[in-house]
Amino acid sequence: MAKINLLPWRDEFRRQKQQEFLTILGSVAVVAAVGCYIWISIINGAIDDQKQRNAMLETEIAALNAKVEEIRKLKQRREELLARMKVIQGLQGERPVIVRYFDDLVRAVPEGIFLHSVDRKGNNISIKGVTESNVRVSAFMRNLDESEWFSDPNLKSVKAAPSFGEQASEFILSFQASKPKESEDGSDAKSAAKRG
Repeated sequence: MAKINLLPWRDEFRRQKQQEFLTILGSVAVVAAVGCYIWISIINGAIDDQKQRNAMLETEIAALNAKVEEIRKLKQRREELLARMKVIQGLQGERPVIVRYFDDLVRAVPEGIFLHSVDRKGNNISIKGVTESNVRVSAFMRNLDESEWFSDPNLKSVKAAPSFGEQASEFILSFQASKPKESEDGSDAKSAAKRG
């Protein structure tokens, strides 16, 4: 029987398998490297896109904050203008009332009383004057108390003023300015002022 040596064939087969293994290993390494590169590129692209979105959002937020600040300033200015309008409307509404105050004051002053000064602070009115007799001051206070435009007359001081006459006196009187309350038919101080 002939002897067959199988060793060289096995060595050749082993070398061939080792070559195939190295080729496959190299191919897998290349594919893995390409896959990693693609994966890193995709991630970096996503990160760049997100950074761009974030920058755009920050820009939009800054623009919106500027608009909100502008709206806040406009609201504040609107409130200031409304407050001014209320003051102006109040003054416009008070114009006939002031005329009515002076008219009623003139009607309430009896003969024999001369006024030196009239001072108003808020609703408090203070009058300095000279009277021929104390009875006339009492009549003046009654007239003020009966008026629907004045209330709470209070005599602060009375002192003799001989330079104006024997029975003459200087007096200081204070009272409150008030508006008439609404009557039953619904008319108020403004309509009363318009009628006056």
